[in-house]
Amino acid sequence: MFQNITALFFDLDGTLVDSVPDLTAALNMMLQQLDLPARAEGQVRTWVGNGMDNLIRRALVGEMDGSRADPELFTRAKPLYRAAYAEHISVYSTIYPGVHDGLIQLQAAGFSMACVTNKPAQFAQPLLDRLGLRTFFAAVVGGECVPKPKPAPDSLMLCAERLGVPINQGLMVGDSLNDVGAARNAGCPVVCVPYGYNHGHDIRDAQPDRVIDSIVELPALLGRTA
Repeated sequence: MFQNITALFFDLDGTLVDSVPDLTAALNMMLQQLDLPARAEGQVRTWVGNGMDNLIRRALVGEMDGSRADPELFTRAKPLYRAAYAEHISVYSTIYPGVHDGLIQLQAAGFSMACVTNKPAQFAQPLLDRLGLRTFFAAVVGGECVPKPKPAPDSLMLCAERLGVPINQGLMVGDSLNDVGAARNAGCPVVCVPYGYNHGHDIRDAQPDRVIDSIVELPALLGRTA
């Protein structure tokens, strides 16, 4: 299954970086400006993964189903959140253990790599820059770069195009049902890590092709150690 892989498509939040502390800080700045109660970091961890708009709606109503969020309130909230998050892109965010070493080994082994996220690229790129990860990725595809973000296949297809590889030679590496769905819809295999943001559910329930404890395990799994 992994023998012909030449390119890797990495999710960002929950796979490479634990960004929830900064997301929580930005959401609470937004909520304070709207005279709404703050949300706990534990709540936010279960809300991440379906893009910025859904995250904002969930924070406004304080639950996973953000469909009850008032449209007018959302319109007011979104620019407040964007401004707050721009100030908190990498104040508290940290790289997960094994990520940096794993990326170094994968790069040395000759893999082309892209970062594919539902986070807007205008936030994803500086986050990668500030954490010293941007140089590993030949492309960064954000949620606004395609008509439909993950779990639609659009962003993975764009990654493959930008890296110049057939989609079936790419491997999605993620942490959530969205990542598994995107890979299945695009026609490429998917490996997941168990520590990320999957709305509180075990990623094994989504049946990825493999679950690894750390990114540093990928070179051996792919049979391409430097």
